[in-house]
Amino acid sequence: MPFASAISEHPLTAHAVGEAVGQVLETIGPHPDVVMIFVTQPHAGALEDTAATVRSVLEPTVLIGCASESVVGTGREVEGGPAVSVWAGTFGPAIGLRLTAHQSDEGIGFDGLPDVVPFVPSALLLLADPYSFPPDEFFAALDERHPGLPVVGGMASGARGYGGSRLTLDGTVLVDGAVGVLLGPGVRVHTVVSQGCRPIGVPYVVTSSEGQMIRELAGRPALARLDELANTLTPQDIQVINRTSLHLGRVIDEHKPTFDRGDFLVRSVLGGDRANGAIAVGDVVEVGTTVQFHIRDAGSAHEDLTDLVGEAAATASFESALLFTCNGRGRHLFGTPNHDAGVLTDLLGPVPTAGMFAAGELGPVGGGNFMHGFTASIALFADQT
Repeated sequence: MPFASAISEHPLTAHAVGEAVGQVLETIGPHPDVVMIFVTQPHAGALEDTAATVRSVLEPTVLIGCASESVVGTGREVEGGPAVSVWAGTFGPAIGLRLTAHQSDEGIGFDGLPDVVPFVPSALLLLADPYSFPPDEFFAALDERHPGLPVVGGMASGARGYGGSRLTLDGTVLVDGAVGVLLGPGVRVHTVVSQGCRPIGVPYVVTSSEGQMIRELAGRPALARLDELANTLTPQDIQVINRTSLHLGRVIDEHKPTFDRGDFLVRSVLGGDRANGAIAVGDVVEVGTTVQFHIRDAGSAHEDLTDLVGEAAATASFESALLFTCNGRGRHLFGTPNHDAGVLTDLLGPVPTAGMFAAGELGPVGGGNFMHGFTASIALFADQT
């Protein structure tokens, strides 16, 4: 098997790293092409030593990693406590990236994207600092060089402000920007982005909007449409909205005759104004866009993830997975431990799995890359050979 992963919950960093790296070495041997390490905050201060040990023992071509609030292993999620999770793959060429953003008169630019890549990349795995790296602008820049390239990863969680994140690339510890790895054609990557929502009501076309404010849906004030919808909802759905929040999905591909799960980019409804009937959402929504209200609860999130991973598993035999799940999921959403990692194990078998709880999950929807919230973004791997 060209993949391996291991997780240790030992409170001493050196012991945890030794335990996890030893298991990976026994499974895959030395010199993997890519190694990723994820550590929780109790181990964040020792990330430099952790990376040095991993490089010394495994000798990977590329090593990236970060500290986060919680980490993922095969069938396990360690929320808040000390843990080290290590993932490795041997599948062909890969290039490590150190990315930073800068402001210029032309807007936000990025340093670190290579002008020439000696292979056609299959995916980009990306770990970023939420205080210094704007993912939406980066996705636009990346698309100019590598149109349609899927990005899977997450924003490092657990830091309280700029300078608090801990990222690593090949042993160097960084506090800003992003680290990533371009994967070559030797591995097949299938992405799953489970936004965990279900649509309610019917789709509407936006007929008046400005920025994040939607004034009219299908010719009527947006709040009036929302009132109409509320009159059709069950008490259980209203309770979900009051307990969590209401969401709006905008269609990514307007050329489709009908819209289903996966066709929407879901964003939160931030509020409404009774004086003018407008609603505010966490996205810029243009006139002519098709939208539909959504709700999210544990049941819809479980169903969405299970269906999407099940559909993927029916198409191929995957050998490994990376899981980037929101730090608002886990026990907070589902009430039980190990939910998202457990779904992967239930449907894929105990394949080597690692990842983290993120402060924003990165993944493609409808052919474009986006940052999400309350989402599970997953990369599934199969050997091309």
